[in-house]
Amino acid sequence: MSFQPSEQALQELIVTLRGSTNPSSDVQRQTQERLEQFSSHLPGYLAYLAHILIQCSNEDDTTRSVAGLILKNAIVRPFAPEGEVVGMDYVKSIVLQGMRDPNQTVRQTVGTVIVNIMAREEDGAWPEGLEALMKAVDSADPNEQEGAFNSLQKLAEDCSKKVDCEINGQRPLNYLVERFLAHTEHQNPRIRVYALTCLKHYYQPGVQAIMVQIDNIIAALFRRASDASPDVRAAVCQSLSILLNIRPDKILPQMSNVAEYMIYSAQDQDESVALEASEFWLTFGEDPSMVDQLRPFLPQVGPLLLNGMVYSQSDLDWLGGDEEEDENVPDKAEDIKPRFYGKTHNQEHVESSGPKAVPAPKAEDEDDDSDYADDDYDEDDEDDLQGEWNLRKCSAAALDIMAVSFGDEMLTVLLPHLRDKLFSTDWLQKESSILALGAIAEGCMDGLVPHLPTLLPFLIGALSDPKPLVRSITCWTIGRYSSWIVEQVDSGNGRDAYFVPVLEGLLRMILDPNKRVQEAGCSAFATLEEEAGTALEPYMQPILQSLVAAFHKYQQRNLLILYDAIGTLADSVGPALSKEEHLQVLIPPLMQKWLSLSNDDIALVPLLECLSSVAIGAGTSFAPYAPGIFERCLQIIHKELQVFQAWTQNPDGYEEPDSSFVVVALDLLSGLCQGLGLNIVELVNNSGNSILQLMSSCLHHPEDSIRQSALALLGDIAIAAFPLVHPHIAEIMPIVIEQILTDPSDTQVSVCNNATWAVGEIALQFAQDATQFEPFVAPVMDRLVPILCNSRSPRSLSENAAVTIGRMGLISPAPIAPHLAHFAKAWCTALWEIKDNDEKDSAFRGFCMLIQANPAGIQEDFFWFCNAVVKWQTPSVELDDMFRKILGGFKQMMGDATWTQMIAGWPPALLQRLNEKYGV
Repeated sequence: MSFQPSEQALQELIVTLRGSTNPSSDVQRQTQERLEQFSSHLPGYLAYLAHILIQCSNEDDTTRSVAGLILKNAIVRPFAPEGEVVGMDYVKSIVLQGMRDPNQTVRQTVGTVIVNIMAREEDGAWPEGLEALMKAVDSADPNEQEGAFNSLQKLAEDCSKKVDCEINGQRPLNYLVERFLAHTEHQNPRIRVYALTCLKHYYQPGVQAIMVQIDNIIAALFRRASDASPDVRAAVCQSLSILLNIRPDKILPQMSNVAEYMIYSAQDQDESVALEASEFWLTFGEDPSMVDQLRPFLPQVGPLLLNGMVYSQSDLDWLGGDEEEDENVPDKAEDIKPRFYGKTHNQEHVESSGPKAVPAPKAEDEDDDSDYADDDYDEDDEDDLQGEWNLRKCSAAALDIMAVSFGDEMLTVLLPHLRDKLFSTDWLQKESSILALGAIAEGCMDGLVPHLPTLLPFLIGALSDPKPLVRSITCWTIGRYSSWIVEQVDSGNGRDAYFVPVLEGLLRMILDPNKRVQEAGCSAFATLEEEAGTALEPYMQPILQSLVAAFHKYQQRNLLILYDAIGTLADSVGPALSKEEHLQVLIPPLMQKWLSLSNDDIALVPLLECLSSVAIGAGTSFAPYAPGIFERCLQIIHKELQVFQAWTQNPDGYEEPDSSFVVVALDLLSGLCQGLGLNIVELVNNSGNSILQLMSSCLHHPEDSIRQSALALLGDIAIAAFPLVHPHIAEIMPIVIEQILTDPSDTQVSVCNNATWAVGEIALQFAQDATQFEPFVAPVMDRLVPILCNSRSPRSLSENAAVTIGRMGLISPAPIAPHLAHFAKAWCTALWEIKDNDEKDSAFRGFCMLIQANPAGIQEDFFWFCNAVVKWQTPSVELDDMFRKILGGFKQMMGDATWTQMIAGWPPALLQRLNEKYGV
């Protein structure tokens, strides 16, 4: 299609595009404004951009690429009714020529444009484009061939279904897989890599074009195994790892050769090859069904992974050296990671609360709780391993996974090598072995216990190592053994031999002159706090003095970790924090920070979060500090809501507000409610009830995180001072019920959890006058029962739904009991792995009242009820009596013969517990 641009408009647009590379922020802003004007007012804007990208070969390549990137982004937006249809036709007619451009950057930009066109179109709606790519993979023009492969790789990555579809009775992917296979033998290593990478993206179950060629693909991979190009070898390793997942039947018969190749490749001088080879063992180890196939290779793989955990020179370069004292070196802005705030009410679980009759159900979309999911390992477990996923991280993660799978078998393999490395004079070897001790802590704990009396003093000594990286990794590893360390507090001399030295050592690391060690020390200490709980009480003064001293040393990045450590301490020791001598040490530096920060300073956000935990722990002792904090939180919320309203009305005139200010202010108000209890009433009355007005506004806010925290505040006010919200229940409850979605998106789950929890807390407040709450029972049940009975519901939401149904049953069983049979089984299975606590107790008492009101409703699911009952360790006297009456009543009602027949197939452990505890 022809297109004739206006020369004047063309030159004006080119000049504007040139300005996009100017470092001046003013020029950048002016450029953006000018481009928006072109986008709105220049007919055929997309055609102009395509013309500059493809036709203006005399123009600077950067300018052409910028035009292409803007074109790529514009393509996916809805088009204006006039002008852009013509523009798109021209783009399609000309963009394919760009694959032949001599400049590689331009060719790659063209590839992104082609992909976005195809992503926008219906499957097969641009057959000319796809046909052109299919022909170009065999082009004699090396630029065009590489350009085509670049586009096809992007297509495979971003929208593979656009290729794996039927066009005019043919499936393009069938042809392309054959051509990709052929080009794995291409003389140009870049084309070989492209071919292998394109194939890799289609290694998915159900892709027929791959399945019919699987044997040829594996043969091609073996032929390329010793390729001269490290990029090709890395692609081979990666491909074999993926195929192990989707077609183990094809890889396992040749596992001996594959394993030998991966072991060899893991020692490749090229780190990318070594990384991909190590990924194979991580993939292998993550599949429980392959444990037996992996076992023969442990003696070789274990030491291999240990070697892979040694810092490479590139790792050390990325870390920026190993300076001993860097606490005065300013933090970089990019070093301060974004954080997500907001309180979610979830239940605490136990591994087993009584014998397991049958396995607990698990939602299909439930997340893996492993400490070493890649993201967690990357960002949380050891900060020295931040940055790109590398050989060190991969090796440590693989070792952890394999230690969990093989336990003491893996330890037996590793111990001789660990002994050599731990006492090596090479600090890099010593550091990697300490990392390894942390990595195997979970999986090999049973076998390690006899060695810990020797290993732990060694680790405590390593906290004094002259190398900061050794000290920091030692902190992390000690944190991984916190459970064992805390267990020693009450065993012989374990307190003095292990607990106190670890406590002192970590506090010393918190005050280390190296920022990396400070952070690792704080993080490890927070882990120890969680395990130790009230065992820390005798040491509160030195702990608080060390944490307060850190305020004067830390820069912004580590202050975030310090706030976490203080908040975790408050959560762990609870009321012990309320002692005056403790608050006199802790509160002054917190308040000094509080007063030094303005309401729009982002550094205020983590401080507010920390104060929330402190307020809860300190309880009523926090009252002298509460008024100023309470009022400032209201000011922050009020101001931020005003800014949000102004932004929604004029988004170009304001920056989008940061919701975290409102979230943490709401959470701190929740903390004050929990800490002060009824004393919060005076603060609310003095504020003219503005907290309720602001909370109501936040309940209507479009931002999920704000509604989430507002719902948490509502529940906490209901617990602490229900008379404050009682007069407003008729207006509040419909808003809250609307937040309970039967099929929430991922971002809405926490909102639904808090709404469900808040309803349960409000329901309990009507125990003396249930008739006032009854109008809400039916609409709440209409939402909660589908959540409870949906196997795809997130576990946390099902649990909260069950608790709230039980609590409503406690105060208003009559309207709920007739429906018991519809949700009884789901209710019982939702709560049987929850820790014993007051919430669970009230929920079960309510459920028992539903059974008493409608015994027939539980009859079909009585086994599930019994299984939930025996999970209890310490039910309250009232609940225990209800269990006894229900169980005895059912046995008596059925008669001995019918009862014996019913329980005949029940698990022995369940029957034993029922007999021992309740005599049935």
